[in-house]
Amino acid sequence: MSLPNMMRAVEISESGGPEVLKLCERPVPKPGPGEVLLRVSHAGVNRPDALQRAGNYAPPPDASDLPGLEAAGHIAAMGPGVQDWKEGDAVTALLPGGGYAEYVVTPADHCLPVPQSMPLAHAACLPETFFTVWSNVFMASGLKAGQTFLVHGGTSGIGTTAIQLAHRFGARVFATAGSPEKVEVCERLGAERGINYREEDFVSILKDAGRADVILDMVGGSYIQRNIKALKTDGRLQMIAFLGGPKAEINFAEIMVRRLTVSGSTLRPQSVAAKAEIARQLAEHVWPLLDAGRVAPVMDSSFKLEEAADAHRALEADHIGKIVLNVREDTT
Repeated sequence: MSLPNMMRAVEISESGGPEVLKLCERPVPKPGPGEVLLRVSHAGVNRPDALQRAGNYAPPPDASDLPGLEAAGHIAAMGPGVQDWKEGDAVTALLPGGGYAEYVVTPADHCLPVPQSMPLAHAACLPETFFTVWSNVFMASGLKAGQTFLVHGGTSGIGTTAIQLAHRFGARVFATAGSPEKVEVCERLGAERGINYREEDFVSILKDAGRADVILDMVGGSYIQRNIKALKTDGRLQMIAFLGGPKAEINFAEIMVRRLTVSGSTLRPQSVAAKAEIARQLAEHVWPLLDAGRVAPVMDSSFKLEEAADAHRALEADHIGKIVLNVREDTT
């Protein structure tokens, strides 16, 4: 395949609001050993992109300065040592950065096949949330069938993914959301009980249900101590973001007496090998569910590449599920 020398991309012209996202031209990157070059069809838009845009989440030193942590498209070229893919394969991929562009480089082991019959726009919604949920809820926290699971932000990209996977793997699922309409979405996706956090106390509801074995939290702040109270003995609290702030006063005596585990992680700084292992487990345990249509991403809206600023405004407004950029008009 003949590749162009230059590509369209969206760069962060300076730290600030959505308006600092500007269309530009950049050289097409070249894949190194173990890497593939992806011809991007659609790119996912995620909160870490907004944090990077605002100057609060610097990319790793070896990553592209362009935002974008997931994309779907076709393999355009391969670096030395890549054996499991071929040019033209349709894949969805976790990226170290650079997804807001017509071409992006990523480790070959961070690619997964586009699920059967799934449009590329939907496939671009998969990597960031599915890698995050699988690694935190199942690998780190060990959620099992029959256990009770609570996720905060149930209609976010993370939340809609976590509800579906926990439900499909046999857990009792509870989810918080901010309106009756969003509560209904959570329950339609598989939550036994959606909890309107503006009107209800999730701690009381979880206590009545026997408390939670695992809680996935992206709120932090005042929720941290409340999460601890909502956990069973030997329960696990997994933190992945701090929309309500990273600091809280907590009672460690309660953690000790009930043998609770409080942990957390971020995905982007993890090693290539660690993310490859997550991809391997997803291919084994989750991709068959996607192929069968038993789990599916929830997509809120799509914007053209040059409308990236509007996509970020939508991300920071009220929405349900994932937002994507339509980088080019691929439909398969």
